[in-house]
Amino acid sequence: MTAIGSTSSHHIAWGDTLSALAVRYGTSVDALMSANSQIRDPNKIYAGDTLNIPGAAGGATGSQGTGGVGGTGAVSDTGAVDARNPAAIAEQFIGRNAGELKYSDELPMQSWVPNNVNCANFVSAVLQKAGVIDAGQASASVDQLANNLKGDGWQTVSLANARPGDVVLMQKNGQSHVVLFAGFEGGKPQFIGSNNVNADGSQRISWGGASGNYEIITPPR
Repeated sequence: MTAIGSTSSHHIAWGDTLSALAVRYGTSVDALMSANSQIRDPNKIYAGDTLNIPGAAGGATGSQGTGGVGGTGAVSDTGAVDARNPAAIAEQFIGRNAGELKYSDELPMQSWVPNNVNCANFVSAVLQKAGVIDAGQASASVDQLANNLKGDGWQTVSLANARPGDVVLMQKNGQSHVVLFAGFEGGKPQFIGSNNVNADGSQRISWGGASGNYEIITPPR
């Protein structure tokens, strides 16, 4: 989110609604419509468009991560987090080492998982915290998590139809990785997860983590 004078801007992601954004930024639907003359129907906003947020304080909320991928502003300037959005929950842990986070009481992560393979451990914990899955569906194994979710009705979805909090699965060089889809910023898809970005090969919660061919799966809608 980028500061613009006395307003801020929000890049609309799939799944955003004007009413939800009004709550997130502490404003009203009427105020958002007044600040965005292009919106004629409050029930019709479009992913990829930029929304002016009136009276929002502060500057950018996104962090810069691997591959030069910026944030989506899932955590508001006031620090409020959408407890139902896994991407918003994940964003508040940006910069934390998985090796430290798994021993805290902040997420239901498994402490026994090696520090270089915490991606599924983190994603499972975030999905649990958001109430999207229960402990029985969680797994510290990417392949097992994928099997659990698909077995419970999660389906493959195109990037264009993905929503923040959907799960992104990858296979590269015989290894599996998983992150969360976090919406679009400047027309580019954003991802967040526990990635191998530390010098010693261990993982840190950061932006990015998805490249090449990946599969996005979404819960039953």
